[in-house]
Amino acid sequence: MKYDVIVIGGGVTGCAILRELSKYNLKIALFEKEEDLCSGTSKANSAIIHAGYDAKNGSLKAKFNVRGSILTKKLAEDLNFSYRNNGSFVVCFNEEDLPGLTELYERGVKNKVEGLQIINGDKARELEPNLSKNVVAALYAPSAAIVCPFEMTIALGENAVMNGAEIFLNKPVNDIKKINDYYLINGQYETKYIINAAGLYGDVIHNLICDDKIIISPRKGDYCLFDKEVGSLVKHTIFQLPNKFGKGVLVAPTAHGNMLIGPSASDVEDKEASATTSEDLEMIIEKAKLSVDNIPFNKVITSFSGLRARPEGDDFIIREANDNFFDVIGIESPGLSSAPAIGEYVSEYVATKLNAEKKENFLSKRKGLNKLNKMPLEQRASLIKENPLYGNIICRCEEISEGEIVDAIHSIVPATSLDAIKRRVRAGMGRCQGGFCSPKVMEIIARELNIPFEDVTKNNAKSKLVFGRLGEE
Repeated sequence: MKYDVIVIGGGVTGCAILRELSKYNLKIALFEKEEDLCSGTSKANSAIIHAGYDAKNGSLKAKFNVRGSILTKKLAEDLNFSYRNNGSFVVCFNEEDLPGLTELYERGVKNKVEGLQIINGDKARELEPNLSKNVVAALYAPSAAIVCPFEMTIALGENAVMNGAEIFLNKPVNDIKKINDYYLINGQYETKYIINAAGLYGDVIHNLICDDKIIISPRKGDYCLFDKEVGSLVKHTIFQLPNKFGKGVLVAPTAHGNMLIGPSASDVEDKEASATTSEDLEMIIEKAKLSVDNIPFNKVITSFSGLRARPEGDDFIIREANDNFFDVIGIESPGLSSAPAIGEYVSEYVATKLNAEKKENFLSKRKGLNKLNKMPLEQRASLIKENPLYGNIICRCEEISEGEIVDAIHSIVPATSLDAIKRRVRAGMGRCQGGFCSPKVMEIIARELNIPFEDVTKNNAKSKLVFGRLGEE
């Protein structure tokens, strides 16, 4: 099979690049090693669209963060994913730390972040009543926002497919060879151009073909997610003054009405070491208490961790690393915020090299799946009349119907695992974390895919949940 461009990696960066490339008259594809898009760093992060004050002036992070923040709002409208412009605070607790806030403010102004201001603690508490009494000042960034990273990544991928791109799931890249004027991937797929957006495995892909070897290291961050009952405790994203390990522990609402605290920051060696630790969870709990009063920690419904892809330097690696081989790796924070702008830049670069022309019939909008819990009752009733499956509620916590789950399974990028269903329609995301609905969701997956119940997985092929039936050997 022959392509003009193959993107390796189905996270938010890879999908943003694929979507932008689909604007051109090119034969393009994306390879993702897992069973679904958004299965790596993009699925476990703070879900923040940063304003852009933190990145060093002149860095790639600054350039793409500020531009990406602007693009994300329009993308959310066009592609129908959850987005809320809630603004953010960076708080400090001592007068001696005020120069640090001033430095961030000045950096943000140079990065052309709009609306920044430093406010005193009393003013900050007027805007955010549950802010700690110990906060003496805050940097207020009204342009910051929150999104659903799963919806955003999947929406970008699906819109690319709508415009002719191909997505191959369960497709790890193990071998790349340069043959004359094309690359041969896994001995089977020919492509003129490769874009390496493989996240934590970006170094592995780079080192398959490039002479200069690089290392991408995982940095683990643990989070606690709270029930929607306390989702309105804070309206803004509350950061603490950054240190050398990152932007510190945040307290933030989520796009779906929960509350989130985290992350920790610990360097690990294993690129799959995503288990939480009691030490890191205790640490983020204690630090969160500094920023916000009266956090009800008995309302935590789950904890999780994400792995950030740390490059050897302090900036993103976005460059042509070999002839017609482009690295887009080391995309740590603010990677989610930067992805749309990175996609725009990389696609223009590659399209120019390939002398590709833009399509006249590019489809810029995506409707997405039906979301019954956001519909008026009359509209719900109409849908149920057309298809009774929409009247059968499977996930009680999130009010998700069988019809929505079936839609996700047969969507343009099919959901074939429990986690894939969860990312698209939120079945299993609620208070019970799938304790009640998971068996029923598994039955629906098995029925719709015509596979044995035992073959339904949580995510990849190694995550089977059922190994047989009682009475069977």
